[in-house]
Amino acid sequence: MKFLPKIRYIKSTLNVILPILILSIPTLAANESSFLNTRSHSAMPATAPGYDSSGSRNEVIPSLVKSSSYSGSLDFCGSRIPIHIQDVRERLEKEMLLVLWDRAQVILWIKRASQYFPHMDRILKEYGLPLDLKYVAVIESGLRSQAGSDKGAVGTWQFMPGTGKEYGLRLDDNIDARKNLIESTRAACDYFRKLHARFNSWPLAMAAYNMGENGLAKEMALQDMYDYYKLYLSQETQRYVFRVIVAREIMENPAKYGFFFSREDYYPVLDFARVTVDCPTTIPLTMVARAAKSYFKEIKDLNPDIKGYSLGPGRYSILIPPGMDKIFYQEFARELSRYRAGYGQMVNPQSASVGESTFNTIRRDSDRSDKQSQSAKSYNRYHVVKVGESMTGIAQSYGISFAVFLKWNNLSRKSVIHPGQRLIVRPPKP
Repeated sequence: MKFLPKIRYIKSTLNVILPILILSIPTLAANESSFLNTRSHSAMPATAPGYDSSGSRNEVIPSLVKSSSYSGSLDFCGSRIPIHIQDVRERLEKEMLLVLWDRAQVILWIKRASQYFPHMDRILKEYGLPLDLKYVAVIESGLRSQAGSDKGAVGTWQFMPGTGKEYGLRLDDNIDARKNLIESTRAACDYFRKLHARFNSWPLAMAAYNMGENGLAKEMALQDMYDYYKLYLSQETQRYVFRVIVAREIMENPAKYGFFFSREDYYPVLDFARVTVDCPTTIPLTMVARAAKSYFKEIKDLNPDIKGYSLGPGRYSILIPPGMDKIFYQEFARELSRYRAGYGQMVNPQSASVGESTFNTIRRDSDRSDKQSQSAKSYNRYHVVKVGESMTGIAQSYGISFAVFLKWNNLSRKSVIHPGQRLIVRPPKP
């Protein structure tokens, strides 16, 4: 009981101090940026942006109020942005504030851009389109080839399956070209050409890219308005063009917004060589990796459009490490020979014609393949598909469950098999 007076005293003191501290928090928060900037300026002399006189970094982050304020003129894709309209200015400043709040994301955008923008710029120039359009990909995917949406859009440019096929992208059991940087950028250029021809405005073309051209055309007709900045659209599309503009503004003027990079900070430009392979049967992707003096992950990273662990029958354009195209075809012929010889199907390496961009392997009919496989080994893990055979029928004939069959062969129930294709039907020999 003797401690009660002290406890009452502490309690009464806290009741006085706590309200004062709580009321002070907004003021402290408001002054934090000013305090940091003042301290930085007092510690470092004013020199070139980002560095002091000794060459050390002077990373002063400007206040969000200053960074989001606009005056004068601003354009995008050669089109003037009417920031004198209050609503336009508010929308632009809102997106600037929201993007700058996630500084880690912006840093990743800038680093990835140094890898991919040179390739995208080259293609945009080839199509005669504004280079600013590449920032659409930044907003769509953060320049991530593996990006996907819950609506089914995939890749750097976030193509839906139907639109991707319409603009020439390959989508099948082996390839999803929406994840291919070069091919998807070309498809995006074709699409933007069409959209600009229809709407005669880059802001409208970008809005159509986001919401669909027919939906945009309907809104324009209903509102009797043909200016993106004055259209009443979904919140997502009303924000969309402004987000692209903000990405361009920050990424082209990083120091202005407090992002300071040295040359070592940027990721190197994506470099690669390209080879073309005609596969007469399913082959493991590890074979391609070995022929390129590489490894599985590097090949998958260079070719995010390749599905799974193997390549089915067909033609493929494959990216490999730079310089390896000089040895690839010869090494691939050797790998293919070893692969087939290991399963009782010897291949004469000279039966394959090797060129700078195409590798054509010999094609055998199913009868000859059967005779060789029967005479070579009594235990054979593989079944060569014949005309008319199905996946379920093959699994049943070998007494294995359909689920195990699919797992062994990296297939799905929707996969399509082809005559001459080799499928695993038994576990490895003990």
